[in-house]
Amino acid sequence: MRELLTALRNPLAALDRRWTPSPRTLRIATNAALVMSVVIVVTGGAVRLTGSGLGCDTWPKCTGDSLVTTPEMGIHGVIEFGNRLLTYVLAAAIGWVIVASRCANPRRRSVTRLGWYQVGVVLANAIVGGITVLTGLNPFSVAAHFLLATVLITLTTIARRRAREGDEAPQPLVGQPVRRAVYAVTAVCGALVVVGTAVTGSGRHAGDPGEITRMPFDWETITRLHAALAWMVVLGTIAVIVGMRLMDAPAGPRARARDLLIVLLAQGAVGYVQYALDEPELLVGIHLLGAAVTWVAMIRLVLSLRDRGPVPERPTGNDRAPAAPPARVTGGDGHPPAGSIAPGEEERTPAGV
Repeated sequence: MRELLTALRNPLAALDRRWTPSPRTLRIATNAALVMSVVIVVTGGAVRLTGSGLGCDTWPKCTGDSLVTTPEMGIHGVIEFGNRLLTYVLAAAIGWVIVASRCANPRRRSVTRLGWYQVGVVLANAIVGGITVLTGLNPFSVAAHFLLATVLITLTTIARRRAREGDEAPQPLVGQPVRRAVYAVTAVCGALVVVGTAVTGSGRHAGDPGEITRMPFDWETITRLHAALAWMVVLGTIAVIVGMRLMDAPAGPRARARDLLIVLLAQGAVGYVQYALDEPELLVGIHLLGAAVTWVAMIRLVLSLRDRGPVPERPTGNDRAPAAPPARVTGGDGHPPAGSIAPGEEERTPAGV
C-alpha cells in the first residue's frame, strides 16, 4: 500500500525505478516531438486554407452543445476538430520526451526541462487558439498562434540536439566572426517569419469564407518586404558558408549551413511561384511547411556551432549518478571532424578556428 501511495504521489519516480530507456529511445522520442510540432503547423495551415477556421465555432467545445464535431458542421468541422485532436498527439510525444529523459540513466535533466517548456508553450497556444476562434479569427491572434508554434519548433529542435550530445560546458567549434554572422542571419530569419505572418494576415486566405478582418497592411508592400528579408537570409547564409570554408570550420557546421541554403532556395522558389499564381492553396500550404523546415534548419545551424561532448554513458553499477564522459570535439552532429582535438588537449588548444 505504501508503495502504491508513493507511486500516486510521484508517478515519474515510481516509473524511474522500473524502466531505464536507452539513449536511442530518447532520440526517437525527441524526433517524434519535433515531427509533431511541424505537423501541427501544417494541419493548422490546412484549417486556414480550406476555410475551416470557424468549423468549430466556439472553444473549448466544438459547438455550444457538443464537445466534438457534428454531421451538420460538414467537412469544415471535421478539419478543425481534427486539428484540435492532433494537439493531444503532440502532447503525448512531448510527454514521452519528459518521461524518457527523466528515467534515463544518467538522467538528462536539460532535456526534461525542455520538455516541460514545451508543455507550457502547448498550453499557451491552446489558449491563444481558443481566443482566435472566440474573436472570429482576428488576424493578430492568428499570427500569435503561429509564432507560438514556431517557439515550440525551436524547443523541440533544441531538445532533439540535446538528446544527441553530452552535458559538458559548450565549446565553440568556429571562430567568433562566423558565430556572429550566424546569429545575425538567425535574427533576420526570425524577422522573415514574423513578416510572413503579416503577409498572410493581409492576404486573401482569412481562414473562413465569411467577412474576416485583415491586417491593415498593403499586401504588395508587405510581400516585397518579406521577399527582401528572404534574400538577406540567403545572401547571409552564402557568406557564412564562404566564411566557414575560409576558416576551415569542422564538417558539421558546414553541412548544416549547406542544408539551410538548400531549404532557403527551395522555399524561395515556392514563394515566387505562389506569388505569380495568385496564392493557390496547395502552394501556400507547401510554403508554410517550408517555413517550418527553414526554421528547423536555422536552429540546427546555430546548435552546430558548439560541442558539448558525447552522450553520457550508463554507469556500470546501480548508482544513477552520471559518469564523467571523455571530452572531445565533434563536427556539430555527433561526428568528429577531421583534425579533431584528442582528449586531454583542450586545455592547450583553442576551441575556435
